[in-house]
Amino acid sequence: MSVNVAQLLARSAHVYPALPALARGGNVICTYAELAGRVSRLAAGLARRLSPNDRVALVMGNCPQYVELLFACWHAGLCAVPIHAKLHPKEFEYILDNSGARLCFVTAGLCGAIASLQASVARLEEVIDVDGPHYAALAAGAPMAMAPRQADDPAWLFYTSGTTGRPKGVTLTQRNVMASILNYFSDVDAIAPGDALIHGAPMSHGSGFYTLPHVAHAGLNVVPESGGFDPAEIYALLQAHRGVTMFAAPTMVKRLVDFPGDADTANLKTIVYGGGPMYVADCKAAMARFGYKLAQIYGQGESPMTITAMGKAIHADTAHPRYEQRLASVGHAFTGVEVMVADAGDKPLRAGEIGEILVRGDPVMLAYWDNPAASAETLRHGWLHTGDMGCLDEEGFLSLKDRSKDMIISGGSNIYPREVEEVLLRHPAVSEVSVVGQSDPEWGEVVIAFVVARGSQPEAADLDALCLDNIARFKRPKAYRYVEALPKNSTGKVLKTELRKLL
Repeated sequence: MSVNVAQLLARSAHVYPALPALARGGNVICTYAELAGRVSRLAAGLARRLSPNDRVALVMGNCPQYVELLFACWHAGLCAVPIHAKLHPKEFEYILDNSGARLCFVTAGLCGAIASLQASVARLEEVIDVDGPHYAALAAGAPMAMAPRQADDPAWLFYTSGTTGRPKGVTLTQRNVMASILNYFSDVDAIAPGDALIHGAPMSHGSGFYTLPHVAHAGLNVVPESGGFDPAEIYALLQAHRGVTMFAAPTMVKRLVDFPGDADTANLKTIVYGGGPMYVADCKAAMARFGYKLAQIYGQGESPMTITAMGKAIHADTAHPRYEQRLASVGHAFTGVEVMVADAGDKPLRAGEIGEILVRGDPVMLAYWDNPAASAETLRHGWLHTGDMGCLDEEGFLSLKDRSKDMIISGGSNIYPREVEEVLLRHPAVSEVSVVGQSDPEWGEVVIAFVVARGSQPEAADLDALCLDNIARFKRPKAYRYVEALPKNSTGKVLKTELRKLL
């Protein structure tokens, strides 16, 4: 089957050429006709340098160029590799090397960090500043015809950390991406031409993915002047744009609710929340502030933004006898997506029984990039094994209970304990360490490290410095608890459940 996600932009440019496509703050930058023309010229510039299916890395803060580069990659038949801009240089190095990216586009503040990696990343040919002359030159030539793509050709390579501490590249195909876009329309929200999406969350992750359904229906992608999330700025942008949607982690929703003042939110259409648990009390407070404008999604990189959903109508159905339980859940399976809760042998469990959450359907990844062993393990028996634990009720609503992989979600960002533990174990005074998440009203969870010292206790400042030298700042523990020994079972496995009880 022939399919290219770039066709979505071409269609919107053909049907709605004069509608605004990109904005910086309150200022429109270009129309759909102008965006499509620029994307076609950028694609031609990329195609002169690269071959079909080559990877192009985007290590960028939020900016309008993110949208045009994503679609230029697809127009040229390439695979985009968006990378979180706040990672550590060593993490950048691994992902760039593992993906085999030949070009890397960066925003100004990241030029030095990425350029210094060129010597150690074998295939990386050039680092291009999106505000510099080389980028302008790429878009200065003649346009090209859209490259033909097949359904299983790679479109988006999304790197997600694993319990081994090494990031894994999730290969999302043209089919995966298109299916996830269609699922947005079927189960999350409608988008009218001219509606706006404000990118307060990183465009390398969920917010950037929701660029795609908005482009498909000629929506306006708005990048705040700050490039990130600032409640005062978001409220100001609500006055400048209509039909506004935002993707937000629960901690962002809470900050919007807690922001003082009574700014008009009539132009706010939808807040799609996900990336962490939303407490029922916080959900109700947000609806009291904004009205019934919340929609929830549960997904992961391996099934991007698309496992279960709970739309605005369910949030508004306050008369339902199980309303509270529904709000505490992550909704029901997306249309055309199967969700099963299974035991250790992958046999389905009855309603109310807790097991691992398994998923299958067109949004589920093709495989992990260059990692057949992990692919076979995660996709065994034809199901994506999420590593998350939960249960289904009689109505098909899914509740998350725990994470078998012990992932911590802090402020919407995924943190894997093993990755932090391996860094802390490099300190000569650390004999053993175990990292867990502690519930936090602002961030959802924060990282806590339980440390068994070898001799004298290491200083917290030294452990902080070690982390900052090796992993992203947001992964650093918020506190260190020194213990005589870690609780373990008879096989020597650390009992993180016992550690959590100490918190």
